[in-house]
Amino acid sequence: MVSAETARNIVGIVGNVISFGLFISPVPTFYRIIKSKAVEEFKPDPYLATVLNCMLWVFYGMPFVHPDSILVVTINSFGLLLELIYLAIFFVYATNRGRKKVAYWLLGEIAFFAVVAVVALLAFHGTKQRSLFVGILCDIFNIIMYSSPLTIMMKVINTKSVEYMPFFLSLTNFLNGSVWTAYALIKFDIYVLVSNGLGALSGALQLILYGCYYGSTPNKGDNNVAIKPSEFQLSARSPV
Repeated sequence: MVSAETARNIVGIVGNVISFGLFISPVPTFYRIIKSKAVEEFKPDPYLATVLNCMLWVFYGMPFVHPDSILVVTINSFGLLLELIYLAIFFVYATNRGRKKVAYWLLGEIAFFAVVAVVALLAFHGTKQRSLFVGILCDIFNIIMYSSPLTIMMKVINTKSVEYMPFFLSLTNFLNGSVWTAYALIKFDIYVLVSNGLGALSGALQLILYGCYYGSTPNKGDNNVAIKPSEFQLSARSPV
């Protein structure tokens, strides 16, 4: 019989694979930026937000904060590296105003993270207290990021069209949230459970909307469908 720890590790590895897919989903966006040598209407906001989220989750998974969370650390470390690469590409091809925004926000996020780390290590003693403090912060930022798909979901309802809500991104969000929810339930982790339970619910609602409005979506040729960058990016978030 498979032990709970083994089952948790297997589920976590599956979660890492799905999360990997989420993290590399913006690659076509940045290929387009490099090819055109311009950021066009693309915004750095989702990637800046994900950088902070990944930093917090990496810190949360440290042995001195929340032990036995190596899989949370590995996927978010990888995600943090990728998000920084995306922002570096954006920085190269952005206007001066765009570059200043990236630089100022990154500095602000690093300062905020440093304050969180110092407070967690000095003001809280033991992994239980540190997990509570850092875990609540992680969930707060994840919940804020989960609100972003609401705009595109309302657009789907108002236009009765799923043209700007990519099916595979919605499906991957649902699978990712579901797998990490299972991971959190096997060895109960309330903080991973809350954020990913909401993620699974958000993904499920998107899939339900897709099923409801797919038939009423105008049938346009692939060459004529222009996905608006600002709307496509609404689903970007940290997978854990």
